[in-house]
Amino acid sequence: MISLNGLTVAYGNFTLLDNIDFHISDNDKIGLVGKNGAGKSTIMKLIVGEYLPTSGSIDKPRDIRIGYLPQIMSHHRGKTVLEETLTAFEEAAGLQKEIDAINSELTNRTDYESKEYLELINRLSELTERSAIGVSEPPEVTAEKTLIGLGFRDEDFCRKTETFSQGWNMRIELAKILLAKPDVLLLDEPTNHLDIESIEWLEDYLRSWHGSLLLVSHDRKFLDSVTNRTVEVVLGRIYDYKVPYSQYVELHKERIEQQKAAYDNQQRMIEKTEDFINRFRYKATKSNQVQSRIKALDKLERIEIDETDKVTLTVKFPPAPRSGDVVFKADDIAVGYPQKVVFRNANVEVRRGEKVAFIGRNGEGKTTLMRVIDGELKPISGEANIGYNVNMGYYAQNQEDILDGSLTVYQTLDNIATGEIRTKLRDILAEFLFRGEDIDKKVSVLSGGERARLGIAKLMLEPYNLLALDEPTNHMDIKSKDILKQALKSYDGTLIVVSHDRDFLEGLVDKMYEFRNGRVTVHLGSVHEFLEKRKLENLHELERRFGNLASKEPAQKKICAQNEFLQRRGDIKEERKIKNRISLLENEIYELEKSMTDIEKKLSDPLGEDVMKLTEEYQRNKKVIDEKTAEWEALMNNIENNPNN
Repeated sequence: MISLNGLTVAYGNFTLLDNIDFHISDNDKIGLVGKNGAGKSTIMKLIVGEYLPTSGSIDKPRDIRIGYLPQIMSHHRGKTVLEETLTAFEEAAGLQKEIDAINSELTNRTDYESKEYLELINRLSELTERSAIGVSEPPEVTAEKTLIGLGFRDEDFCRKTETFSQGWNMRIELAKILLAKPDVLLLDEPTNHLDIESIEWLEDYLRSWHGSLLLVSHDRKFLDSVTNRTVEVVLGRIYDYKVPYSQYVELHKERIEQQKAAYDNQQRMIEKTEDFINRFRYKATKSNQVQSRIKALDKLERIEIDETDKVTLTVKFPPAPRSGDVVFKADDIAVGYPQKVVFRNANVEVRRGEKVAFIGRNGEGKTTLMRVIDGELKPISGEANIGYNVNMGYYAQNQEDILDGSLTVYQTLDNIATGEIRTKLRDILAEFLFRGEDIDKKVSVLSGGERARLGIAKLMLEPYNLLALDEPTNHMDIKSKDILKQALKSYDGTLIVVSHDRDFLEGLVDKMYEFRNGRVTVHLGSVHEFLEKRKLENLHELERRFGNLASKEPAQKKICAQNEFLQRRGDIKEERKIKNRISLLENEIYELEKSMTDIEKKLSDPLGEDVMKLTEEYQRNKKVIDEKTAEWEALMNNIENNPNN
């Protein structure tokens, strides 16, 4: 189907891809693997024509349909989520138009034996077959199912695409690509912006999809589930294995061992030959033999050992000081921001030595609760407290915003390190693959994976007894993730981790808190057991919603119609009044809190102050704040429960 022939990509003296060849056949499911920067994304861009090779060629059928999802893309604006998704069916409409035109032409032609007539018949057969693929339900229903699988809710269908983040717009583009049913899918890190449930859905979809797939992913389980072939890109060359990822790892290990054995044998042979040459170079009786062996060495193809496995992380966290039995406890908390309550009535308890995961769809409050644990954010209501003698190391998801791009790698650690640890900074950086000149790199030029490693390295500077890690494996390659996982398993402190990487969580955590629909629920057992249960629940929900298509119009139509009806009733005017009241309450709460802060300062140094009067004023303000906060929360609930929002 698609052939890469002698493909070379060079930039000046640097060769990224060196004379590579491989073929993508019908129904191939290929995992494209290799270190960051090896050339995986470049290969995809070459196939779709975004890049041109320095030499070599790419052969593909003229009418082949390729669906390409890059890591970074531009997004369309001005349409609702469902309207934009339905543009995926525009090609199908074009196919039908061409089918109608051919049928009309065939009706009027009588040259049944001509070459042109036969070509029309063949073209009609091809178009009819293509248009019939997967046509079993209305486009709106198919689009809704796909969007729900990728994590959207019914109420999202009417929202404009520009009101969503880049990650959610990526999901819209992915939905469009899947719905277009191309001949070949090129997916470059499709799980980067997906949560666990969406990854599971996409995994099931690709497993049953009929077509060719070229996939770049750092998710081992995802690769194992959807691919049957692994193409490794290393040092400009490729190695093609006809097996899924886990089997490739074993075969790769065998290949490296064979290379080492062959290399050692060759080196011994070279050493003996050179020794013979040096001993008898000036003996006339041996001159022919010497010259013969010199020529043999010159012609010898030297064996090289691939460098992929030579350098790895060697992470070991410092021993954790003892903390209290309860490391973090939250009782009946509501958490969010002035414009939105994310979840409420949550009870969370993390005890010393536990390894806990926060899981759930994006936007449900996992990172928000991490901010509460870190002390950046206070609950709207309820109590949340860190335990006795807890010293927390926090890895935030947005390392690109937190790390100072103007500093070097070494300065990033040196600026915060204290005491004896400063003498070990180069060793710590070496553990995280920053060696030699790498430590003098500016943070601004680091890749996503390098920033992730540097962010984790900062946690080595102090013996924390609680590690709170928010998506620590984003952008890390598979090997780095494996080594970090083993280091965390050996860590003797308490761990709270937000992650959508199932393979990373399996065997690491022993308790999970699921964030779903404004609630937080605890689950005990393995990640696999939880996902199987959730998958069954989601299947029942889809059957309930789409089981009888004849009696149910698409949810988007019902929701959008309901929104328009509520707007005609004057809900917008009422909402404006509520929002004005919310804004007033927020200003009043801010002024009261400011006043309480001033009173606290005076009470901390009460010389010359009326302590009793200040205490009474403080209590009055606190009571008023509680009342106004309760009113604010009720008004926010009113807006949240309004279908027009």
